Amino acid sequence: MKLAVFIVACMAILAVQSASISIDGKIADKTMMEKQRFILEILLRVDHDLLMEEWIKLGGKLINDKSHYVKYDEWMLKFYQSYKVGGLLPKGEFFSVMQRIHMLQAEGLFNFFYYAKDFETFVQNVAWARMNVNEGMFVYCLTMAVIHRPDMQGIIMPQIYEILPSMFLNGKYIMAAEKFDYDAFSKQMMLEKEMSSIYDQDRMTEMFGKQFYMRDWKVYQWWNLMGLGEGWQMEKKCMLRDGNPLLKNNSLLNSVYGNLKMMYMPVDYTRDIKMMNEDSLMSYFTEDIGLNAWFYYMNLDYSKMLSGKEFNLEKDRRGELFIYNIQQLLARYYAERLSNGLGEFNTLSWYGLIKTGYNPQMMYHNGKEFSVRKNYYELESYHNIDMLKRIMNVERRIDDIIESGKFVMRDGSIVDLTLPGAIEHIGNMMQGNMDVLDRQVLGYWWMLSSMYLSGNDLNSLMIMPNVLMNYETMLRDPLSFKLFKMMVNKFYMFKNQLPAYTRKEMLLPGVEIRDVEVSKLMTYFDLVDMDITTLLNDKMVFQDGKYVWDKALMARQMRLNHEVFDMKLKVMSDKIQKAVVRIYIAPEFDLYGRKMIMTENRENYMQLDEFLVDLVVGENLIKRNSNDVEWTASDPLSYSEIYNYLMMCYDGKHQMNMNISESHAMFPDRLMLPRGWISGMPMEMFFVISPYNADYEQYSKYDPSYLSGVGSGVRRLDNMPMGYPLDRKIESFEEFFVPNMYFKSVRIYHEDNLEKYYPMKYENYGKFDYNFDKYV
Repeated sequence: MKLAVFIVACMAILAVQSASISIDGKIADKTMMEKQRFILEILLRVDHDLLMEEWIKLGGKLINDKSHYVKYDEWMLKFYQSYKVGGLLPKGEFFSVMQRIHMLQAEGLFNFFYYAKDFETFVQNVAWARMNVNEGMFVYCLTMAVIHRPDMQGIIMPQIYEILPSMFLNGKYIMAAEKFDYDAFSKQMMLEKEMSSIYDQDRMTEMFGKQFYMRDWKVYQWWNLMGLGEGWQMEKKCMLRDGNPLLKNNSLLNSVYGNLKMMYMPVDYTRDIKMMNEDSLMSYFTEDIGLNAWFYYMNLDYSKMLSGKEFNLEKDRRGELFIYNIQQLLARYYAERLSNGLGEFNTLSWYGLIKTGYNPQMMYHNGKEFSVRKNYYELESYHNIDMLKRIMNVERRIDDIIESGKFVMRDGSIVDLTLPGAIEHIGNMMQGNMDVLDRQVLGYWWMLSSMYLSGNDLNSLMIMPNVLMNYETMLRDPLSFKLFKMMVNKFYMFKNQLPAYTRKEMLLPGVEIRDVEVSKLMTYFDLVDMDITTLLNDKMVFQDGKYVWDKALMARQMRLNHEVFDMKLKVMSDKIQKAVVRIYIAPEFDLYGRKMIMTENRENYMQLDEFLVDLVVGENLIKRNSNDVEWTASDPLSYSEIYNYLMMCYDGKHQMNMNISESHAMFPDRLMLPRGWISGMPMEMFFVISPYNADYEQYSKYDPSYLSGVGSGVRRLDNMPMGYPLDRKIESFEEFFVPNMYFKSVRIYHEDNLEKYYPMKYENYGKFDYNFDKYV
């Protein structure tokens, strides 16, 4: 994050105010801005009563007249009947995507949103649901409706961690935010300023041969090193985040931040509150808000309750995409474990002890704490044996189907599972979506497994909060990755039955990669502000009938990031042709320093990039920058920024550009690389160039700058299997390697940018160090 440049942009004052934003893109009209305002206001403080009179008046009742819908199905009828008899999940209770009853009700509510014939019906139903439906269910269904409704394309949704911060931060922090009082805070700031000279005395002590601050200090707690303590601080400049194109417009920045009072409080991950086990070292990765948000949106784009045929998800190869994402996530997790000296881990065993416990230290907004699993936990001693038998029966059934290479449908027809495209069916089984071959038998393995591991009952409407029960929280628990490993084992069980690619299949005649140069790969920890203003209990102020958003609460947290890096490929071609370049990276050695050979290491390769090139005759110099990667994105605008920007555009002070925020479905670009080592972690990069075999152009049906393209069929670059050519077994490296491939050894270095504070020479102790970022 170019923090120095960012702060200069925040503080710059231009004499002439610009009337629009100098970014190429689609400009939102008044109708689009009305839709945007509705979404932002209806989601504000979603766990509190709705206080916007405009929307309260609209949400008097749920429209149940079938003439208002494109389709009125049985789930809508059941939802309405459940509402009438008081059978819906009550407000305030924990909502879970892994609880079957919750999802059946959610399907009905989503259909009331999605099938509404016009925006007026949609708005009334949403406003009604905001006041009458469980908060978690409401957010889930509304988010999915905004993603999939054609008339909502281009609408910016606040990030899920801004809508429901309690699903991303520890309970202690949430309570502190909800009790925040701005008037009391202002008085406290004045007193601390008066006492600052006394407060700064005798701040260091001697421990272990080094000087440390008198305050309790734990590794990674940067605020203690700066002498800030764990209380609220005033931010007088701007939110800390990777740059967004909007933030380059100084006049607009001044307008957005001009009247916004911003307060932040430091927050750490669970690792330093209590180190339960070695996996606590990984919490900066597993609890990363961007990673968890990506997983949440990935599972909403291709929700298990959506029909692939109706929503065109089959065009996107939804089953293959799901299982490939899980495989890539697992490879990324393994690389991060190696960075921390942890190495390989075992898959989940349904019997015996679960060595790794987990205490999320989280609290749901109803006050209930998320359940804790102690170390060396015995599953069979505490859980439902009947549910376990059902899970294991389904798992054996899936194994039998894959091994036999066929599936017999209820009507007697046979589905051939020996073809490469059958990976779609394997992915559908693992996700348990609507396109699975037999939903009653094979459609609930993941759901049942999560219910069993969380200790919740399958048929209970009200359940206890557990991180395994929702997409946005499950990556926090190391047990999820053990479960994912079981899924990926099915992926490889299928793939290993396919014949290995022949040399002829992988060869691109006349093309050779002669050399590759990669700039230094460097990671570090920077700081990010997470907008948690929805937790603010301050009185809502209205002026001329409009909500005044003049305060912002932020959680400031360290996170993994990397320097921008470049790659240069020297490629020879004997003719003009289109081709696809794929770039992968994997650890070169295992935990014990043993070189991992390609035939065994292929499942650990993470895909960094995939792009189209136009080769010319002779030498081609292909340059690629890490910022060019199209499946990743930098930080989106915060909730506070979006709303203030929108209201200025609404009042005619600016024009609203619709490509200010990348598609929600993109992976955080800062997590492309594992942390690495200070001495340099040995990695191997793999480059392969293959023929371009698609009959369409990527992004030809949508603009990825503000649309997700779900169901367009053109999100993938070509028709090759995901992960090609590493998706199939490699019988011989000599047979596998062809001239259009290239391997390069690299190292990932990590810089400890807190080290400069250890000698205790920070002169502005007690104040935030705006020179923290190493790019100053």
